[in-house]
Amino acid sequence: MTRPDSGGDAPVVLVRYFAAARAAAGTEAEPAPAGGGLDDLVERLAERHGERLSTVLKVASFLVDGVRWHDRRAPLPAGATVDVLPPFAGG
Repeated sequence: MTRPDSGGDAPVVLVRYFAAARAAAGTEAEPAPAGGGLDDLVERLAERHGERLSTVLKVASFLVDGVRWHDRRAPLPAGATVDVLPPFAGG
């Protein structure tokens, strides 16, 4: 999937799901509105996909353009890629 276009009417981010998050979302990746922070994005994704993904999102880690995103209220940059990484077994 290509990166979202940061032009146009509403800025978007590309959300990529891995492992259990991919199974719960039912997709490998999707665009989502960039407005707001990570907490806002997580809430929108949970509403879109339901309880199964909501459960995964509660324990997931997030990377924004490959960097761990610590401030969940900081605005997500338009055109960014947000990776949803559930806990992985093994080592």
